[in-house]
Amino acid sequence: MDAAELFARVRFRRREPAAPLRPYLEHYWLIDWDLPEPYVSQVVPHPSVNIVFQRYEGQAPFAEVSGVGLGLFTQKLEGRGRVCGVQFRPGGFRPFAPGSPVSDWTGRRVRHREVYPDTDPDTVLAPDDEDARVAALDAFLLGLDPRPDPQADLAMTLVDRVRTDRAVRRVSDFARAEGLSVRLLQRLFAAYVGVGPKWVILRYRIHEALERAETERAVDWAALAADLGYADQAHLVRDFTATVGVPPTAYAEAVTPSVKTSVNPSANAGPSAPPAPG
Repeated sequence: MDAAELFARVRFRRREPAAPLRPYLEHYWLIDWDLPEPYVSQVVPHPSVNIVFQRYEGQAPFAEVSGVGLGLFTQKLEGRGRVCGVQFRPGGFRPFAPGSPVSDWTGRRVRHREVYPDTDPDTVLAPDDEDARVAALDAFLLGLDPRPDPQADLAMTLVDRVRTDRAVRRVSDFARAEGLSVRLLQRLFAAYVGVGPKWVILRYRIHEALERAETERAVDWAALAADLGYADQAHLVRDFTATVGVPPTAYAEAVTPSVKTSVNPSANAGPSAPPAPG
C-alpha cells in the first residue's frame, strides 16, 4: 500500500532466479534500509508463499516461511536492515515442501529451523554483493531438489488464469470451464495454493482496484466495479474496505501523489515490497 512512500525510504529490487527455478517462482525481492526514524509499511498480500531471510539491527539474522496472508500485513522498519525474499508463484511452493498441503502454512510465519533446519540465514544475508545474495538464494532452493509435480503445474496455470482473465468471476463457472468439479477445484487450491479459488478471485480484483487507485488521478469506481465483475459499486466498496481498512475513495486520496504516474508496483503479482509478507 502506498508503494511510492515505501520506495522513497528503502532500496528495493526484484531479481530473476536461476532458470530451473523460474517455473515455480515469481521473483526474488531484495530490500535494504537505513532509516533515521521508524517507518511502518502495510501490504495486501498476494496468494503467494514467501521464504524470507531477514536481518534487523540488534537482532540475530533469521529466515521464515511466510504462508499466504489472509489479512493486511503490517511491518515496522527502523534503523538498518536487510531482507532477501523468495516469492513463489501461487501453486509453486509445494514442490519445495511436499510433506503437507500449502493450506497448512496459510496465515502462519514459521521460523526456518522448524522447516529447513540446516539453513544458515547468513549465507544469504551476509554478502554485500547483490549478485552473491542472488546466487545464495539459487543454491538454497536448488538444494531442496524440487521434483516435477503435474498438480503444481495445474494449480499455477489455473491461478494465472484467474489473475489475467476478468471474465473469471464465479467458482462454479470457472470449474466448469476447466472441466473440474467445484469440490476438486477447491481441494487442488487448498493443497497447492493455500486458499480457495473464491478467495483468489477476490484478492486479485482488490489488487487491481489498489493499482487503479495508485496510478489514476480520478477512478470511476462504478465502472471499475462492473469491469471487475461486481454487481454494483457498493459490493466493491465493501470488499475493498474489509481488505484494506478504508474505502477506496479515501485510499486514493491518501496515497503519495507521486505514485499517480506510470509506476505499477503490482506488476507480475509482486509484493509491495514488504520486509516479511503476510
